[in-house]
Amino acid sequence: MFNFLEQKERNYLLLILVHAVLGVLIYFNLFISKIYGILIFFVSLYFIVKTRNRNNEVLYASAYLVGSEVFLRMTEGNPNHEFSKYGIMLYVTIGMVYSGFSKNAIPYWIFLLLLVPGLILGTQELDLTTQNIRKTLAFNISGPICLGMASLYCYNRKLTFPEMNNILLMVGLPMVACSTYLWLFTPELKEVLTGTGSNGETSGGFGPNQVSTALGLGMFVFLSRLFVASKTKVLFLINLVLALNISYRGLVTFSRGGMITGFAMLVILFAFMYLNSSKRGRLKMIYFGGIMAVILTSVWFYTEVQTGGLIGLRYANKDAMGREKESKFTGREEIAESEINAFLENPFFGVGVAKGTEIRLAETGQIIASHNEITRMLGEHGFFGLLGLVLLVMTPTILFLGNRQHVYAFCFVVFWLLTINHAAMRTAAPSFIYALSLLKVYLIDPNEITLHREQTV
Repeated sequence: MFNFLEQKERNYLLLILVHAVLGVLIYFNLFISKIYGILIFFVSLYFIVKTRNRNNEVLYASAYLVGSEVFLRMTEGNPNHEFSKYGIMLYVTIGMVYSGFSKNAIPYWIFLLLLVPGLILGTQELDLTTQNIRKTLAFNISGPICLGMASLYCYNRKLTFPEMNNILLMVGLPMVACSTYLWLFTPELKEVLTGTGSNGETSGGFGPNQVSTALGLGMFVFLSRLFVASKTKVLFLINLVLALNISYRGLVTFSRGGMITGFAMLVILFAFMYLNSSKRGRLKMIYFGGIMAVILTSVWFYTEVQTGGLIGLRYANKDAMGREKESKFTGREEIAESEINAFLENPFFGVGVAKGTEIRLAETGQIIASHNEITRMLGEHGFFGLLGLVLLVMTPTILFLGNRQHVYAFCFVVFWLLTINHAAMRTAAPSFIYALSLLKVYLIDPNEITLHREQTV
């Protein structure tokens, strides 16, 4: 079977089919998802230890955790809600023991230290039991700590462009299973679409914001592979089908943030590659740009038809009757405003980690978690949070000046920046994807060079 395909094509198709079948199996038996989650952790750990991280297995394992996180949450397969963040922190710690880390990664040691005052203040200010304080602090601080540790590992670590594409593929593969599951889970759209708000029924019964974030990233992975990793017509066709499927599933969640972020990443990648190509390369990029435009336009119009025009109203910020909604950000601007006020009232130390949620509970009677990591860092960490954000923005920008071959660098930074503006750091994706922007990537075939792994500690 499939003997007409080249070995590379067969292997790729097999990977895709395995994950599609996995999505079907989990739909019919959710217990398989629990086994899947446990296997991801221990199989990854086994290979990292067995190989002593000689080929940066840590990055592949962490990427797969990131890609599977929302799917595991959706199907109750996570051993722990913060499973992926803790897993990544463990992997990169082991990776640094085996492979070291750059002595120049000082900005991220500083970033981690800047989190300490707000963390200490949170333990003093929160009006909760000891157990709840621990859980609440962990929920709010695990994302930034994961980012800091992953960044320490990735800082100036050498990788080739093909390896970078394989890491992104590890992010994308679990989303094949997720999108397959969503096809089976989602009822007829006309039965569940009653308005233009984010829809749990089309998001696997889980939070549309997180599902959209994952699928938007998956859309970027497979659309980008159309022109960076599709050397044959078969590979191009497989990636095209996957991109169409994931893009559609992402749109019908009716959560805009993740899909807009994925589209922004594609625009940045295309613009960067176009501006840094030869005349012949630019003609090729125009060709692929036209293909992408046709693909995205086709998916959009198909979704418009399937949703009876509701998706267009959603992105135009209108209700099902076509009336303009009062809030463009579904009330999140009020949360951001409260956090900015907290910063203005406590500019040096902030109010402490997780205290913002507690303040909103006292004021509104509702537990409302922040959707914006930028305003949360300001409100809860004060000046230390502001300094931390400056470091996070400036460091990859400065690194890029000495590593212009990392074509994905700004795509990853933009993913982090846009994602933390609508989904905070509730998933591990913004932490890990941001860290990938710090890698030193070479646009050469791995068979043509000998990589010298960072061992500077």
